[in-house]
Amino acid sequence: MTNPASPAERPSSERASRHPRGPAPTLHDVAREAGVSLATASRALNGSERKVAESFRERVEAAAAKLGYTANVSAQAIARGTSPVIALLVADIADPYFGLIASGVARGADEHGLVVTIAITERDQEREARIVRALRGQRPRGLILAASRTQEPREVDTAHELAEFARLGGTVVAFGPDGDADRRIEIDNRSGAETLARRMAELGYRSAIILGAAEGVRTSDDRLAGFRAGFEASGGVVESVRRGDFRRESGSAGMAAALADGVPAGTLVFAISDVVAIGAMSAIRDAGREIGADIAVCGFDDVPAASDVSPALTTVRVPLTEVGYQAFRATVDADWEQSPLPVEVVVRASTPAITR
Repeated sequence: MTNPASPAERPSSERASRHPRGPAPTLHDVAREAGVSLATASRALNGSERKVAESFRERVEAAAAKLGYTANVSAQAIARGTSPVIALLVADIADPYFGLIASGVARGADEHGLVVTIAITERDQEREARIVRALRGQRPRGLILAASRTQEPREVDTAHELAEFARLGGTVVAFGPDGDADRRIEIDNRSGAETLARRMAELGYRSAIILGAAEGVRTSDDRLAGFRAGFEASGGVVESVRRGDFRRESGSAGMAAALADGVPAGTLVFAISDVVAIGAMSAIRDAGREIGADIAVCGFDDVPAASDVSPALTTVRVPLTEVGYQAFRATVDADWEQSPLPVEVVVRASTPAITR
């Protein structure tokens, strides 16, 4: 009777197939299984620009599939100069604004066989610079800075980190007029807010409160300035500006503070995002006030929840998924030029017409 071979004597391919939870197969295992050199296996699987004979490539790929081998992304980055990854930096992944942008980036990446990795900056300059520095070692093909950035002087040298990233072959795409980026995605926040304000004035509103983010955050500043310009040009008065951030809790807190100071019936509340506006609506209800006929509320972005809340929220529609898709295209298309990103005022029940 012949004894079966011990585990140490079995071929590496057999060990891998019988012990799926054992050590992961290596490139050496793949090369041995395919009967080629380690260099040939590496070129076939890691995307080297050096050509590999088709017969060898097929043997290597078959061996890799048999062993369950997954190519090392770092090795691919060294072979190609960049890895098959697009890095997306957002302020807050829980905010549907960034979720919609991410879906557009992911759609583009899928079309090109690339992977999206997401990092959260929390609009913190030091954190942003640290993330970019860490990403440089992974050599992603593109870096998209989707978070609204501050106009204040930077305490950390993010520009240096981005320049080093670009030097290694990556493309930097930023939202807004950022001088550190290779390419920029522009959303007409100011014009959209100004158009919204004029429309609200047409509905009869003459007194407004604005819920904005901290001074220096570009998206907030542009939307606030546009709304003020359009509202005041139409005979309205901005009574106060409450500063916070882009979170729902900020909208609730800012609105609660305004209500404590007194908000007359017929006042319009403009929040710099739908998420902030939804927080404000919650505070209005908690105070026993009515949204719409008593205190009107409008926002910006038109995230899905804007039409689901009651009453449905008046807002400015931004094609956020298309924004993300264009940001992706900017990282991979040498001849890329931004296509129009039209914004549109959508009037809903949260801002009924006032009869004077």
